[in-house]
Amino acid sequence: MPEQFENIDASEAIELASGSAVLLDVRETWEWNGGHAPQAVSLPMSQLEERHGELDMDATYLVICHSGQRSLSVADALTRAGFTAINVVGGMMGWQAAGGEVVGESSEPPHV
Repeated sequence: MPEQFENIDASEAIELASGSAVLLDVRETWEWNGGHAPQAVSLPMSQLEERHGELDMDATYLVICHSGQRSLSVADALTRAGFTAINVVGGMMGWQAAGGEVVGESSEPPHV
């Protein structure tokens, strides 16, 4: 049985996401469109069960949502399924507060 997943803060996630770890944004599409980290991959929590086969078992996933609650659940589920998943405490709110870049999918200023 896999160990308990890790928790890291947004500033640690910003550093790790610039390396080999995959920043996995589990917010819904409308949230993603409003603003997300440019290097993130979108996989809404509501689609996790049907799309987890798209994930690489050898990757390390930094799981992020809006405030850190959904990512907590997803990191736990991924860890129990054998993935290496790390929860980003504070979510995108913490990411932005820590100086992480945020981009949007429209001409409006990005927001989380």
